Amino acid sequence: MSGCATEAPKKLAPPVRINQDPYPSTYHRYPGAVTAILGATVFDGEGGRVDNGTVVLADGVVQAVGGPDTPIPAGAYQIDGAGKYVTPGVIDVHSHLGDYPSPGTQSQSDGNEATSPVRPEVWAEHSVWPQDPGFSRALMNGGITTLQILPGSANLFGGRSVTLKNVPARTMQGMKFPGAPYGLKMACGENPKRVYGSKGQMPQTRMGNIAVTRATWIKAQAYKRKWDKYNKIGGDMPERDLAMDTLMGVLNGQILVHNHCYRADEMAIMLDVAKEFGYKITAFHHAVEAYKIADLLAANGTCAAMWADWWGFKMEAYDGIKENIPLVDKAGACAIVHSDDPNGIQRLNQEAAKALADGRRMGLNISEEHAWTWLSYNPAKALGIADKTGSLKAGKMADVVLWNANPFSTYARPERVWIDGALMYFSGNPHLRPVSDFELGQPGEGDVK
Repeated sequence: MSGCATEAPKKLAPPVRINQDPYPSTYHRYPGAVTAILGATVFDGEGGRVDNGTVVLADGVVQAVGGPDTPIPAGAYQIDGAGKYVTPGVIDVHSHLGDYPSPGTQSQSDGNEATSPVRPEVWAEHSVWPQDPGFSRALMNGGITTLQILPGSANLFGGRSVTLKNVPARTMQGMKFPGAPYGLKMACGENPKRVYGSKGQMPQTRMGNIAVTRATWIKAQAYKRKWDKYNKIGGDMPERDLAMDTLMGVLNGQILVHNHCYRADEMAIMLDVAKEFGYKITAFHHAVEAYKIADLLAANGTCAAMWADWWGFKMEAYDGIKENIPLVDKAGACAIVHSDDPNGIQRLNQEAAKALADGRRMGLNISEEHAWTWLSYNPAKALGIADKTGSLKAGKMADVVLWNANPFSTYARPERVWIDGALMYFSGNPHLRPVSDFELGQPGEGDVK
């Protein structure tokens, strides 16, 4: 007995660290030249405006933004911006390009893994087709420099999203935004209950939606406790579960939640579900009734990604109003204009213009330069990349659009688009119009109408 008492405790094997980035970005910026845009009206993306402004791009970043006395580096390529506007590149937080590419055939419909209402194990990036012509249309017609690709909304837990730089590449990883956190697509409301209720399985009702969601988070919390213990003391590694890995990433604050939700009451419930299980909803998407709970969104630090005037196409979208975006903004919440559409992504500046006009008509004093936050800085915040892009500040990525007129005009178009300081599109040069391999030799190749 005395011999046993002196035995050293069994030494546990140290924990094995799991690779959290098995499909890393291989993005490298295209080569660029030192460039100075002179005499333009500048919206800096954070609500600032410079008339007769100067923007200097060098080494892939914004070097300087200021007035006409801003120093110009020797040898810089100079562009006359008189009568034109400079903005940060437009960022779309809700896109399915690549997962639902053009042409829209059944064989390329890869956005919804509609085989279970809980599918957090799937990753949207594994469906992205880089040859989708929609990417170049979004760049050339809409000034889109960054976009988040989400799974569809058939499922309560739809899977991981990925943030891309809108550049031509052979692989998804060649487009992947370096350092951008993953997102988790969740959904509430009609879509999951319609898809699975029609199959005679749960959820068939809104209460079923919430019950399945809560039960799933309970499993995720238990999974996290196992891994927390293992990472602390080692021993036998718990069995990995790809679905629970994603949800554990949310609970650890590493993965951002983007929640498809239309109705105010359901958004309020989802905010409480998030509090119950200790995670944060980064943004509600579509959020047609966000104006009813704008104060709750502001208090919870949750963005609302909205359309200007899409409503009424199903019951949960029935109570939309055109003043939704400006009312959310006025309440101090984070308002975002999004597309969820391969055509809408080409005209988000016009969507923002409609919302701005509707807000002004109801008496809200919103400046054009402030409204641009709905298109660049606020979406960058929702994607966790506002420290890198989304505004024209010294040291940030030179993701920039030069518009041939006021971008809130129906007639304005991007004249030039830079990504990381590389000129990716110039309307005056047919050789600077990206065309995917899929389009080569086909009618309409490179069309920018």
